[in-house]
Amino acid sequence: MVLYQPLNGYCYNSDTHFLYNFFNLTQAQYKNIKGDILDIGSGSGVLGLLIARDYIKLNLHQCEIQPIFQFLSKKNSEINGIKSQLIKGGLITSYFDKKFDFIVSNPPFYNTDVIKSENENIKIARYNDTMPLDDFIKKSANLLKPSGKFIFCYDVKQINKLFIALNDAKLNIEQMQFLHPKPTKEASLVMIYARANSKTKLKVLAPLIMFDINNEFTKEVNDIYTKCSTHSIKCEI
Repeated sequence: MVLYQPLNGYCYNSDTHFLYNFFNLTQAQYKNIKGDILDIGSGSGVLGLLIARDYIKLNLHQCEIQPIFQFLSKKNSEINGIKSQLIKGGLITSYFDKKFDFIVSNPPFYNTDVIKSENENIKIARYNDTMPLDDFIKKSANLLKPSGKFIFCYDVKQINKLFIALNDAKLNIEQMQFLHPKPTKEASLVMIYARANSKTKLKVLAPLIMFDINNEFTKEVNDIYTKCSTHSIKCEI
């Protein structure tokens, strides 16, 4: 999959690949995956396009606030031959004319009180000023169909607030996976699979370890990159 990225600005990172893999893990038990899927904060379109590439019965919708990424989402969907409907605007203020079977997102999750990049494009993509956690969860819950599935990642340091927000929105966490940079390092990211109107007990998957003791990618991570098979091209817009 060829993906155009901004020359000077935010580019997708490994979190997106890992979230795509987490989607596959959580949906492996289902045989006929179909319906409407919304990628919130789609950026250059990577996450939604990877999922739509592999699950051809899903109708992809992408929501993106930044014009540069609206352009790239459209361009990347076209060159990869994947149909997508683009909602131009932020999640909180945009109007949606339907509800969704799936919502996926690699949202901006860094706190507003940390030191920020001077690049405005990167600030919007990384920090949750424009999409606070409570608003992100509440609006997403309102956009899900009954029994709709919500799959996303977030900063593990905010997991207590995350649990409260999901509970308040009546979303039940069915599966969760932690990402660790190394076997001896604490988790840096949590991936969540939650569902509306669910009473399923939580399953915590085996952790995903990025690097081994020799600072090489683990076999699992290499396998994820191979399955994604993405090739980035930097371009000036």
